[in-house]
Amino acid sequence: MTAIREAPVVQTPRLILRGYVVEDFPHVAAAWADPQVVRHISGGRPFTEEESWARFLRNIALWPMLGYGYWAATEKTTGRFVGDVGFADFKREIEPSLKGVPEIGWVLASWAHGKGYATEAAGAAIAWLESTLGPRRTVCIIANDNRASVNVAEKLGYREFARSAYKTAPVVMFER
Repeated sequence: MTAIREAPVVQTPRLILRGYVVEDFPHVAAAWADPQVVRHISGGRPFTEEESWARFLRNIALWPMLGYGYWAATEKTTGRFVGDVGFADFKREIEPSLKGVPEIGWVLASWAHGKGYATEAAGAAIAWLESTLGPRRTVCIIANDNRASVNVAEKLGYREFARSAYKTAPVVMFER
């Protein structure tokens, strides 16, 4: 078991990736309630505050359980919440199985779309994972019609290895 118990601070030229604090929750809930943010996630249905709270707590709990997890990404200059980025093992019921493999993900507030923040944050997360835990295979799943996230994944070196369905929605599976 790894000794990493909480999210380390990772900085990029424009962002700070840090562990969540309770004051982040209103921003997380607002992002997950935004139809623009979730249009390619969970069938495009905005999350309730209760669902966002469960997600928020889950993201915090990843670190002590797995030694990696999600960060709150914020702008360096303003401190404004940009989104969630990081790794998890969600034990998804999907074939081929992703269990035991760090799965990267990024979800950005709609105001932050199109600024290159997803690539910057996810790239820093990958660099942290590989420098801390060693090189390893990582994966992600992306909705078939989410071209923006496919572009991010490809920029980061991910390549398609399968097509599947997750909770009946068609997805493309990538690995790096």
